[in-house]
Parts: sequence; C-alpha cells; structure tokens
Amino acid sequence: MKRSGIRVMASLVGLVKPLTGYMSLAVLLGLLGQLCATAITVLGGFAVLHALGMEQSVSLPAWFLLIGLCALLRGVLRYGEQTCNHFIAFKLLALLRDRVFAVLRRLCPAKLEGKNKGNLISVITSDIELLEVFYAHTISPICIAVLYTVTAAAFVSLYHPILGGITLLAHGTVGILIPWMTSRWSGDVGQQVRDQSGQLSGFVLDSLRGLSETLQYGQGQNRRQELKQRGTQLSLQEEKAKRIAGRNSAITNTVILLFDFVMLYAAAMLCGFSPALIATLTLMSSFGPSVALAALGATLQNTFAAGNRVLDLLEEQPVVEDIHGYAPVAFDGAAVKDLSFSYSEEEILSHIDLELPKGKIVGILGRSGSGKSTLLKLLMRFWQAERGEIRISDRPIQNINTDNLRSMESYVTQETYLFHDTIANNLRIAKLDATQAELETACRKASVHDFIISLPQGYDTPVAELGDSLSGGERQRLGLARAFLHQAPLLLLDEPTSNLDSLNEAVILRSLQQVQGEQTVVLVSHRQSTMGIVEQLYSVEQGRMS
Repeated sequence: MKRSGIRVMASLVGLVKPLTGYMSLAVLLGLLGQLCATAITVLGGFAVLHALGMEQSVSLPAWFLLIGLCALLRGVLRYGEQTCNHFIAFKLLALLRDRVFAVLRRLCPAKLEGKNKGNLISVITSDIELLEVFYAHTISPICIAVLYTVTAAAFVSLYHPILGGITLLAHGTVGILIPWMTSRWSGDVGQQVRDQSGQLSGFVLDSLRGLSETLQYGQGQNRRQELKQRGTQLSLQEEKAKRIAGRNSAITNTVILLFDFVMLYAAAMLCGFSPALIATLTLMSSFGPSVALAALGATLQNTFAAGNRVLDLLEEQPVVEDIHGYAPVAFDGAAVKDLSFSYSEEEILSHIDLELPKGKIVGILGRSGSGKSTLLKLLMRFWQAERGEIRISDRPIQNINTDNLRSMESYVTQETYLFHDTIANNLRIAKLDATQAELETACRKASVHDFIISLPQGYDTPVAELGDSLSGGERQRLGLARAFLHQAPLLLLDEPTSNLDSLNEAVILRSLQQVQGEQTVVLVSHRQSTMGIVEQLYSVEQGRMS
C-alpha cells in the first residue's frame, strides 16, 4: 500500500513511544550542543569587536576562555546526543525485527506460497536496517531544528524584530521548503530503488539455487547478462537519487549564502555595524540543524520507501489466524465434508468427502496437480477451507487450538528442508528432548539409520546448507524420520517415496504398516504401487474425489 511520507513518518514515530525519555534527552542534549556551537562563532564576533575597541564589557582573555568552554561542552553534548540517538535506533531495530518475525510466523506458510522470497529477504534485512537513519538521524534533528530556530530568531530579534523574521524565513526555506521541493522532484525514485533492490536479491537467490541447472544447460552467460542488466537498472536509479541529492545540496548552499547577505545588509541598515556583525554571524552559524533537514530531503525518500515496505508487512493480515482458547482435544479420527478450495480464481478442490478413521492407513491416489498436496495443507490448516468443513475428533478444525492441532499432526512434504546443522539437531526439530535411542528408532523406521552411522561423525555429521550434501532420497528419509520421531497420531505423507528406489520404498512401506493401529496415516502418491498397504483408497482427479 502506498502511503504518504507524513503517514510513514507518523507510523514510525509511533514506535518510539516506549523510549520517549531517551528521545527527550537526545533532543535536549542536541539543542544545548548546537547552542554551544553557535556560541563559539558569536563569541568570536564579540572578541573581534573588543579588539576593534567597540566592545569593552568583557576582557579579551575572557572571551577566548568562554569560546574554549563552549567548544568543550559542544563535544560532550554532541557525544551524549549521538549516544542516545543510536541507543534508540538500535533498540528499536531490535524490537522491529522481533515484530517482523512475529508477523511472519502469523503469515506463514501461506505468505511464502508463490511469493518473491528475495524481495521478502530484502524487506527484513536491508529495509529494516535503513530505518536506522530515520531513528538515529531524523527524529531528534527535526525537533532540535525547530527548537533551535526559535531560539536563534529570539536572540537576533533582540537587535530588531525584522532580523528575527529574516532568521525564521531563512530556516523555514532551508529546513522545510527545500526538502519539500526535493521530495516532489524525487517522486517515487526511493520506492523504485527499494523495489529493484528486492528484485535483484530475489534473482541472485534464484540463480544460486538453480546453479546446477544453469551450468547443465549452458545458460550461464544469459543469467550473467540478466544479472548485469538488473544491476545496471538499479545503478541508474541510485544515480538518479544521488543527482537529486546533489542538486538539493547546491540549492541549499546557494540559498544560505543569499540569506547571509540579506541579513548583513538589513542589520547594517537597521542597527549599525556591531549588531549587523553579531546577527550575521548568528545566522551563518545557525544553519546546521536546518541543513541536516535539507539533506534528508533526498535520503528520506529511500527511508520512507523502506518504511512503507516494512509497514506493509507489519499490517498484512494472515490468511489463517492462529487459534487459542479452546479446550485441548485428543485425536480420535478425522473427516472432510463437502470441501471446496480455490487459489485466487482457480478451483483446486471441489466437494471433497473423506473419512480418516483412527489407526487406519488411507491412500489418496492422483496425478500431479490434482489437488492432493492442497488437501494435506488444508488438514494442517495452512489454508482456510472456503466451503465445507474439516473435523478432527468430531470438532471443526477452526475450533481447535493451533498448537493442539499441530501436535496431533506430522506432515512430510515432497521436499524436505534441512537446516545448516548436524543430522541429530535436524531430527530433533520434531522433538527437542529426544534421546539418542529415540533418534535411532525413528531413523530405522525411515530406513536411514545405516546410512547415518556410515558417515564419519554419525548423527553429529553437519548437513550443508539446504541439505545439498545429501541426495534427494536421503533428505526424504530424514524427513520421514522426523515424522516418526514426532509420534503424532495423524501422519500426513505427501509423496513420501518419490525419491526412493524400490528397495527403500518397500522398507518405508513396511514401517508404515508397523504403525497401523497406533497412528492414522494419510498416504498421498501418484503411483499405484505405493498404495499396496492402504486399507482405504480414494482417487482424486481434477480436484474431485472418487
């Protein structure tokens, strides 16, 4: 959703509420520090007037002592301001990451179905990191600029009210008008940079995962060329953003110079030489906070674009909400009644009826794309059924707590994901406190124990990223071992033997027969040979069951 910069800023500022005290302290220290910085220049002006014999209220050494004291205080106050700002920034980034991952838990796995994962990675990494600029270098500088401008204008007004008006006009032009104009000129360049950056991340991730296929079919040059083209497009957008920032800087410096001349001329005409010198020096040295705001005009385009993408994620509503508050239920069979489901406008399942008696092995046979996997995802409640219902222990699935439901089900997909960890730790994701004996029992059922103990480190053997050090069949058997280790009463198997040879398939099927009576097994496959052990067989064709 496209939000205005003000709305994005308001939403991001709202997150600072728990750290209001630190933010107030940062603003106070920044204001005092900026006043000290300006005082160094102004006191220097008074020292010059003293040397010219036009100011005798304080001795010359005293002026230099005051300048040195202001310089020392400026350094201390600046350090304190930056410490507070960065504490706030990094604390909020940690809180923001925690909120983002909590949201992803609610949104997944539906969130990842058919989505650009590279773009999502870009949001939860670089986009969140970019918000550090906003929290550390935007909020307090804006507050400091406003308070400091009022203070500087009040001081100059002591010489003449018109000079105070010139000060306000100068700071308003540099700190408000120029950033607003820059924002208008920038358009959606920042959003385009962030979007193209996410798309590039997705392309790189996709290329790394498909490296073997790219090499096999000689498409390396084409992928390289497309990567270069995408990188060039991103560079052009970033160059455009930098040109806008450069133009902004040039305009800001020119406007500051013009206002300095205006102040010098007006003060000389209205008050004489001494007030003109002090008023001009005050204005010249007071643009620091406003210039910081002007520089933010282009930078904030990227920040607001990143903030908009992060807020989109935080505000996204899950397809399926987690359920809490119901009494736990023990598994006593499941049933599907007149179930229909569609992805967007495409109907996948139509009027499905299915009985899953406790302790039985039920087979679902059908060709690829017939809706078998979708049915298992609906049983796991990864998606919400549109029509009809799913009941477990004669209770509607939407009235069963999510944790309770997942504890009753084990789900083995066609592609087993393995973490970059040891084999034992990859298995224990199904049962964190599993003993070594339990691991071995589950692996024997999955016909993978002998393979594991043949490895140099046995169950402590590290698995490469994405399980690339193992074959497809080995990964699939480890996935089955996880399911056996979980010991859930309902076992959902989506093509569990598709990557296995006939010998290992027979071993797995015998293991499934051994749990008959203990677990309800839903065995999904497109191969008739796999269905030899089932007690009840359903056939799915084009989303309909027979």
